[in-house]
Amino acid sequence: MGRMTKAQLKGILEFYKAMGIEQVPRVSPLKEPNPGQGHIPTLSKRGPHELPPFSKGGRGGISNVGIIKTSSLNEKKKKLSLLREKIGDCKKCKLAGGRTNLVFGEGNPDAEILFIGEAPGREEDLQGRPFVGDAGRILTELIEWMRFKREQVFIANICKCRPPGNRDPEEDEVRACIPYLKEQIETISPKVILALGRVSAQNLLNTKTPIGKLRGNVYEYGGIPLVPTFHPAYILRSPGERRKMGEDARVALNLLRRKGA
Repeated sequence: MGRMTKAQLKGILEFYKAMGIEQVPRVSPLKEPNPGQGHIPTLSKRGPHELPPFSKGGRGGISNVGIIKTSSLNEKKKKLSLLREKIGDCKKCKLAGGRTNLVFGEGNPDAEILFIGEAPGREEDLQGRPFVGDAGRILTELIEWMRFKREQVFIANICKCRPPGNRDPEEDEVRACIPYLKEQIETISPKVILALGRVSAQNLLNTKTPIGKLRGNVYEYGGIPLVPTFHPAYILRSPGERRKMGEDARVALNLLRRKGA
């Protein structure tokens, strides 16, 4: 690429200023689960023109990463359907005894981005769908801010049954259920994973690092870039952190842009 003219440089700087970005972004290497600070990435072409209420800028290390080989849309639909049949009325852990519905997950089998939470809550258990309660409203707002619709992405959880009182899933429950999620990830083969909350991020990355230190960086799961962020339920309790969730979503959008989404 040739040297930019002053007019081109001025236009780029004005664009960053309009987006609320006060630093010219730099790119840092992909990080393993050992958190560190990154820098503000460029805005994805899918990103919104008006950033509030979520974000005025993102941060995180970015790198090109290999993607699992994909299948056709019809093949993915068939594989997910067969997986749901295999799960059936699963009783591999103690959560089965208290559930109303098993929450398999929903969305586009060929989704570019996969959102992974921890486990169903009360409304999710009643309806058999992920993220349909108050936390689901926050997630839907985030998805729409990213210029997607819910039916264009895929939404799943670490565990597919509701823990009593919405407690965190226990280790034996995660061990019993996470193989199903791994099959979903392999089948969907998204370009980016957004891990929603501590339970999701820690189990996918096999780490005990707090979510506050994990977020702000890009990791890798099965060759797929993974961006940790806060759980929408946490945003309900701490609305001041919405902007940080938006920053993480911006990182995911930038990764999609780099992948030609």
